[in-house]
Parts: sequence; C-alpha cells; structure tokens
Amino acid sequence: MFAVLLFEGWTNHEVDAAKTRSPCTSPAPDTVARGGPVVGINGNGIQTGSMPARTVALTFDGGPDPVWTPRLLDLLRRNNARATFFLMGSKAARYPELVRRIRAEGHEIGSNTYTGAVLGETSPSRFAAELDLTQTALAGTAGVNPTLLRMPRITTPDTLCGREWRAAREATSRGYVLVTADRSSRKPAQGMIRQFSQTSIAYQQARSLLADPDVDRFTTVSAGLRLVPYSPVSAAERWQGTALVWATELGRAFVSAMTWTLAIAGGLGLLRLVLLGLFARAHVRRLESSRPGAPWLREVTEPVTVLVPAYNEEAGIESTLLSLLASTHEQLQIIVIDDGSTDGTADLAEAIGDPRVEVVRKVNEGKAAALNTGLAHARYDIVVMVDADTVFEPDAVRRLIQPLAHPAVGAVSGNAKVGNRRGLLAKWQHLEYVFGFNLDRRMFEVLECMTTVPGAIGAYRRDALVSVGGVSEDTLAEDTDLTMALWRAGWRVLYEESAIAWTEVPTSLGQLWRQRYRWCYGTIQAMWKHRRAVWSGGVAGRFGRRGLTYIALFQVSLPLLAPVIDVFALYGVLFLDPWLSAGVWFAFLGSQLVSARYALRLDGERLRTLWSMPFQFFVYRQLMYLVVIQSMVALLLGSRLKWHRIRRSGTAGEQIGGAPPYKSLPTR
Repeated sequence: MFAVLLFEGWTNHEVDAAKTRSPCTSPAPDTVARGGPVVGINGNGIQTGSMPARTVALTFDGGPDPVWTPRLLDLLRRNNARATFFLMGSKAARYPELVRRIRAEGHEIGSNTYTGAVLGETSPSRFAAELDLTQTALAGTAGVNPTLLRMPRITTPDTLCGREWRAAREATSRGYVLVTADRSSRKPAQGMIRQFSQTSIAYQQARSLLADPDVDRFTTVSAGLRLVPYSPVSAAERWQGTALVWATELGRAFVSAMTWTLAIAGGLGLLRLVLLGLFARAHVRRLESSRPGAPWLREVTEPVTVLVPAYNEEAGIESTLLSLLASTHEQLQIIVIDDGSTDGTADLAEAIGDPRVEVVRKVNEGKAAALNTGLAHARYDIVVMVDADTVFEPDAVRRLIQPLAHPAVGAVSGNAKVGNRRGLLAKWQHLEYVFGFNLDRRMFEVLECMTTVPGAIGAYRRDALVSVGGVSEDTLAEDTDLTMALWRAGWRVLYEESAIAWTEVPTSLGQLWRQRYRWCYGTIQAMWKHRRAVWSGGVAGRFGRRGLTYIALFQVSLPLLAPVIDVFALYGVLFLDPWLSAGVWFAFLGSQLVSARYALRLDGERLRTLWSMPFQFFVYRQLMYLVVIQSMVALLLGSRLKWHRIRRSGTAGEQIGGAPPYKSLPTR
C-alpha cells in the first residue's frame, strides 16, 4: 500500500524537485542564446534551427488536460492544422485515451518530463526518472519514444542558462533535441515556434493565430525542420509502459478509496467515542437512580462456588486463593481445578489448609474442560469463575453476585483491573482495560448486549450454565462464547463495576501478542458461531443486532482499516498539507485523551497515566491491529490456533500493597 501511495505522491506532489528556477549563475552559450529555438548537440557541436518563413509550429505544454486538450484538438481539426504536444508522463499515464487521440489525429508528441519538475534543480536520480518514466508512459500509451524535449520553465533559447544549461547538455547526451520558443518579437510571417500551455487563454490565442493570413502552414516541429521525432519502441518497452499506466490507475483508485476510507473510519472512530461517552453517562445515572428495596436489588447472601482453573500457576495461585478466603462473603466453596500442571500449583493450593478450598486434579484438556469439571463438583447455585492469576478485593464476591437477585440475570461481569502496572507496556494495557473494556461494558449494559464476561472475574447462575450445556470448547475465547450462548438462551448479562479484581497482564510484546491473538481469534470464532442471533427475536436478537454488530464494526472492521489509515496519514504528511494532517491526528488524539480521562475518572483511577497514551499510537495500537489482521488471515486460511499461555510472575496484587489506586465505587 505504501509503495502505491509513494509512487502516486511522487508523481503528483514532488518532494525532491523544485517547481521554480534558481537565478542564472552563467549565461547561455552565445550559439544558443542567439540561435534558433530548436537546440541539438552532436559531433559538430551545438546546432540550432528555426522554422521556415510563413510556417508556424504550435506547441502545447503540460498535458494532456482532460478539459482543454480535447478542445484544442477540435480546434486544430477544424483548421486542418497539426501541432506538437509536449506531454507530462504522469498525465499521459493518467489520461492514456487523450494521448492516443493526439497520436491518431496526426499530431506530434514530445516529452515535458514526468512531473514538470525543473530539471536544473533535480538530483541525478530524479533527472533520470523524469525522462525515463516519461518515455515509458508514452511507449505504453501511444507506442512512441519521443526525441523532442521541452524542459519545464524554459521559454526562449536564452533561458537555457546556469543550471538549466547543464541539464540541457545532459538531456542532449541522452539523444534528445531541445525545443524552446521564438521570442515574442518574431512575426509569424518569418516562421516561428509558438509555446502555449493548455488553458482557456492559450485556446483563445491559438485560435487567433490559426486565423493569421500571413501563415501558409501550421505543422509540427519535426516536420518543419525535417527532424526524426521518435526512436523505435520495443515490445518490452510497450509492456513496461502498459504496466506504468496500470500502476497509475491503481494509485488513483487507491488514493480515492483511501480518502473515503479515512472519512468513514474517522467517522466511525468518533462515533464510537461519542457513544461510549453518552452511554457511560447513562450508566452512571442509572446507578445513581437505583434505590435499595427494588425487587431485583434485594441483597444476595446465598453461598457461592468459586471455580479456579489452573495450569502451571504456582507464581500466583496462593495470592489468588488468599484474596478469595479474605472475602467478606464467607460462604464459599473454592474449587481449584489443576489442569495437569507440571509445577507445584496443586500442592500450593492444598497447602493453604482451609476447608473451603478443594483441589481437583485432572489431565490437561484446556480451560473449558477444567471449568466444566469444576462445575460438576459445585455444590451451590451461584458460581464465580476466576483466573488463577487474579487477586480479588475483599468485597468483590459480595458485590459481584448482587445483580443475580433478578431471576432473569444469568451472568455478571466484574471489573478487572491491571495489577502489575510497572513499565510502559503495562500502563498501556491499564488504559485499555479502563478506557476500552470497561467503557464498552457500561455501554453494553445500557444497550443490553454485554459481549463478554471476563474469565478473570464473572458470576453465573448455575441454572444458566446448565441451560447452555456448560462451557463450550468450540472456541479459544470460552468466556465470550459462553456469554453469547447465555444471551441466545434468553438470559440477561450485566456489569458490576464495583466488583474489583486485579489481574496480571503480559509484560513483553511476545506474550501480549500471543494472548491477544488468542482473544481475537476466539472472539471472531464466537461471533461466527452465534451469528444467527442477529436474526433472532427477543433478548437474543437484541444482543445479536447490537453486540455482534458493534464487535464487527469496531473490533474487527475498524482495526483492519486502521493500518491503511496510518499509511495514508503518512502519505498526507509527506505529500499533502503536513499541518492539516498533523492537525487531524492531534484532534483525534485529543478526543481519545478526553474520553480516556472520563473513563479513568469513572473508574476512580489516577489521571497521571494519561501521559503514556500518545505513545500507544506508535507501538501498542499497531500491535493490536496486526493481531486482528493475523486472526482474520488465519481464519480465512483455515488455520487452527492452539491455546497460548502467558508466563506468570505473581504480580497481579502489587497495586493492592498500601493504599489502593481507586475510590469506592457504588454497588447496585
């Protein structure tokens, strides 16, 4: 994509060649300055030529132009005149049909360089590219290799001075004959070469000149001076020219598509921020308006079974269990399902020595199978599922289960926070949890379409789990799959922000990639599995049309477009208005910062972490986009992804040491 944009930008918005000339440091040679407008250099030295008396060569620079070239051609046809068109290669590649018409109607084609850059101001590589690409474009569009060259910003022979004369000598060494124009003092009756641009003024001037009675013949430069206008074109050159035309078309189409994509994606991004803010505020008002005594807000005091699936979690299992045992909700059955660990996970869990902790050992079959094994051993009707690297706040279990007082609620998502926040990568994930995940959950609850109850902290009604057949092993995002299955079975899923648990996040880019790849891959699997919810009625249909559509738009489609947008933003900085591009980027960043600040305030978090957010755009955000792209490619190719486990360090609870970094949050 960048290669296409780079070529398109180079051909239309030059970055290494001036459009204006430097002052002449030395005059043109006398032979040139006092000679005719056509200049060549061969073994006999500098040769110049002029048109015969009463013969005029009309020359038009800078085309083809989609508006004025057809009008000029019509004018010439009406007057039975021939002219020489000095074409820019970039425009020839863009409007090949006009080049062919010029050739078909008997007119002559010369080179005006590829982009109209001043040749005396260009680098050697740019000089060669300007001439060679023009030859390629004209070979592909008209089947000609012109030998006539008009250098941009050159008018009369005496303007071939200073750097332009050095460039002119280089061009003639490549076989070109230089064509300038006669001075304005020369009369048509004397014979002349007249230079026009392709504009309305040039059209009027050409029409007046064509009516001049002192001119017997309007012809081309080569016909008037008996020059050879073209060199042979090989089949390979024709194919190269055709490829250049195709590349130009592709570039034009791509830039046009990217402009629309940028507008749509930008609109979607801003729409998401607005929706998140509005629904977060609605969620806050809903909590503020809730009053104790409502039927579904009665206090839930029933005993709870806590399922802790664990595989090689000796670094954090002890902290997790101790935090659960310190819960203010004391009626707990804590089941640790050791899924074939090869370390001391099960031994550490048994060493806790509390009768509320039970350890079930089994062969390794994956997290979903472990949870189903734990569910089979559960004695109570309320089940809380916990990751083995998660540390619970003392009141988290009690707060988490309160929404289950309503009989229609089948599951409740807790508020998972990043516990190990040291390092820039962890801070970025902390912002993502607060700004991304938790703002989403507030909106999902208001819209009644919660898409995921996280594995780190979630409460379920046991009847709801049984009604959907337990935890499915069909996808790698078992928590998302389970949540969607509950909606489709008619259960409601809520979010309890005051139920806080601290989870450990990856501390290296490799571990983060593996974790998010599994999450994304599994989420897309779950979306496809439950796609029929979109056409369902009732609770399931509401979830499908709102939740699945939101994920498809903002968690799949937008990330797939984002790298293209970033590349196009770089294109804007390089070739368009850099200040406008920078302004758009900073405006978007500002809106992100405002939304993130609001999210942090809602979650009772310190605002100082915001300093790290701008740096997300350069590393973290790109990584998340690439994860989505890789997941989509893997799914389309039919690849099967295995479970990737991140290495634990047991630091999930490091934020709890001392004063917790949050305020008290209201319960329902």
